[in-house]
Amino acid sequence: MLKLNRSSFYKWVQTREKRRLKMCSDALIGARIKTIFDDEHGLYGAKRIAASLKADTDFPPINHKKVARIMKSMGLKGFTKRRRCVTTRRKPGHRVMPDLVGRRFTADRPNHVYVGDITYLPCKGGKNMYLATVIDVY
Repeated sequence: MLKLNRSSFYKWVQTREKRRLKMCSDALIGARIKTIFDDEHGLYGAKRIAASLKADTDFPPINHKKVARIMKSMGLKGFTKRRRCVTTRRKPGHRVMPDLVGRRFTADRPNHVYVGDITYLPCKGGKNMYLATVIDVY
C-alpha cells in the first residue's frame, strides 16, 4: 500500500534506539547552545558557539556544522552585520564605454596594451578605501 521496501522498514525499526539516543544527545547539546546564545545576547553564530563548547570540558569536541544544524532546528540565528557597498551608480541614459581591448588580454610588445580595475577595501568605521590598478598585459 505504501510502496515501501520491506528492508527499509526493518532498517527503520532496527535503528529506532540509535535515533532516540541521537535526539536526546542533540537536546542536551541544544540546551547548552541556548545557554551560550543567551549569555552572548544572540550575537554568536555556530562557529563561535562551537569554539565555546570546545573550551568547555563537559562536552566532547563538536563540529560547527553540527552546532549549525541544531541551531537551525531550534530557530537560533547569530547576528550578522552585513556591510553593503554600492560601487557602481549608473545614471539612466548614460552611455557605456566601449571595450577597446576586445577581451584580448595579451600583447606582443610592452607598453602597448594596459588594463585597469578599481576595487574597494572596507575600513574601520564603515568607510572604504579605493584601490585602482593599471597593468601592462605584456
